[in-house]
Amino acid sequence: MLFNFIQPSVSRYFQQVNPILEAALRAVDPSSCTRRFLENDNGILRIKEHEYALDAYEHVYLIGTGKAVLPMALAAHDCLKDRITAGFLIGKHPDRQILEQLPKHICFRTGSHPIPSQQTIDSTRELVEFTQMLTRNDLVVCLISGGGSALMSLPYEPITLDEMQETTRQLLRSGAAINEVNTIRKHLDQVKGGGLARLIAPAQSITLVLSDVIGDALDAIASGPTVADDSTFQLAWDIVNKFGLATSLPESVSKHLKEGLAGRALETVKSGDDCLSSSATAIVGSLRMAAEAAQEQAQKMGFHTGILTTCLQGEAREKGAELANILKDIVIGDHPLKKPACLLAGGETTVTVHGDGKGGRNQELALSAARVLDGLKNCLFISLATDGEDGPTDAAGAAVHGETIQKGIQMGMDAGDYLKRNDAYHFLQRSDNLIFSGPTGTNVNDLILMFAFDSQQQLMDQQFPLE
Repeated sequence: MLFNFIQPSVSRYFQQVNPILEAALRAVDPSSCTRRFLENDNGILRIKEHEYALDAYEHVYLIGTGKAVLPMALAAHDCLKDRITAGFLIGKHPDRQILEQLPKHICFRTGSHPIPSQQTIDSTRELVEFTQMLTRNDLVVCLISGGGSALMSLPYEPITLDEMQETTRQLLRSGAAINEVNTIRKHLDQVKGGGLARLIAPAQSITLVLSDVIGDALDAIASGPTVADDSTFQLAWDIVNKFGLATSLPESVSKHLKEGLAGRALETVKSGDDCLSSSATAIVGSLRMAAEAAQEQAQKMGFHTGILTTCLQGEAREKGAELANILKDIVIGDHPLKKPACLLAGGETTVTVHGDGKGGRNQELALSAARVLDGLKNCLFISLATDGEDGPTDAAGAAVHGETIQKGIQMGMDAGDYLKRNDAYHFLQRSDNLIFSGPTGTNVNDLILMFAFDSQQQLMDQQFPLE
């Protein structure tokens, strides 16, 4: 994966940073992660501590959803081959190269992200119909990755698609954290919060998960379709009130949540539910794995390194400034790391939308960081969506440094004004600080890399090969 650094003042860092970005993404390549956890030993399927004698089942089915579902499915098929009777997958991008390698009896459908579409609803309805053939004599291998909350959705009647879309938009614009958004989604949707486990039962199942959430909480990844959910209708309604949405949400949504409060709507699946008695789950990839791989590569290249956190949360513009101040300490005073330094962080910040601009949380975080770094030499701040898609834009994120703000000023742009209007994309586009990668095929949340270099001479003279 080669990242596109357009501006010459960013391109000069290429030899130093691209191998580290590549190492991070290789570590969480969905296919590789899945292969590491799957072993078919003469008909005995081993997944971590779980073993399944394949001859004991009438059928083996493959189902899944998420941005990384296709490469995960390819790895599962290479392990199980003709043991798979049929499959049904819902993803975002129809990777033709992978689809050509999968047999025709593994069906692939698309959905939309981050807002569900009619395509999402139709694909999910087909998946629900697919599960109706399952019996207690079958084994289901389920593949889940980030993006599944929007890609797989079937709201309870009479909630319509338009009403689900409007609800999601209001939550995202309110600044609600993703776990809060998903708490609402779970209580409006038939397949979330363990709903898919209800459909799979009584068949036995094993779910392989590529995590894209803080702390790898299974009930949050793709809204936890095959695991127990501790959230309740009461918590969902508390979130609605927290963000002042009680009077603005669609009437059918408010009514369903209130029906749940009164005990007249089906709750999400709880621990101990019979539908979970024959299911198991394993996490095959996470942001922590990506950060550790990046750290290892940076160390090989001579950097002093550290992982600050992989649980970063909060308002993007606030966290960007906080992280940039840490980098500033390294640049000025060799603290908390000595130069050359590569400090890593990751997580999932939020953007409270006040304007009508364009951007994503990584872009907003980076532009905020650039204001703190203004005038500093030999530093670079990268904020990257590991799936290559930062919000509703074509950018993966941004790489900023001490010259970014001044270039904007020279072009008549005020970074504070662009942040106020949530328009980080257009500032960073004009200043040539955006990063473009296209879809990476993985999705383990956002990765932030902060570099403090020894000197400009180091950048120009040294080349470090990718190992």
